[in-house]
Amino acid sequence: MDEGLTSRHLVEPTDGSAGPLLRIAEDRLMPGAGYGAHHHADVDVVAVVLSGSLAHGWGGRATLRAGDVGILRAGTGLVHDEVAGADGAHVLQTYLRTAAAGQEPGHRLVRWSAVADRGWVDLGRPDARLWVARVQAEDTVAVPAGLRVVATRDEVWAAPAATTGEGRVSGPAMVCVWQLDRARPLWAVD
Repeated sequence: MDEGLTSRHLVEPTDGSAGPLLRIAEDRLMPGAGYGAHHHADVDVVAVVLSGSLAHGWGGRATLRAGDVGILRAGTGLVHDEVAGADGAHVLQTYLRTAAAGQEPGHRLVRWSAVADRGWVDLGRPDARLWVARVQAEDTVAVPAGLRVVATRDEVWAAPAATTGEGRVSGPAMVCVWQLDRARPLWAVD
């Protein structure tokens, strides 16, 4: 990892109690800093760019900007890198255990749309759903139940999954809500 990278783990269940969720990290990268070329296998990495930009290097080069979601399916294995743009990057990186072993690696980018300021992101897997919203200043939005990660100008925090109903978040903020199949996966240890 580069010296210009700071990472803070927000959620890291080690017992399988959050289904496929392995970790949610808040990463801040200085301009030009990256993770260094590294290997992944049998994991999906979902990156939500909160601010700045992040160039993803594997199978071509895609640049993610604020609000964009990158879905990396490592499958049978790959080596990749991510490097912050000239404005740095503030990113939520969520690691999910693969839903199906032996898949071919792939990367997909879901672009931010100024027309739709909130909605579900298709992750292509049955056991995890992601809802993302950009809440403007002076606005409040209803958010679905689930594991909530809220990024404001000053802080990023995660709240436990609500079991029923919706909650409300006031802006300015970026909100990610994870709905996870909480059935104990085969890899969980008693």
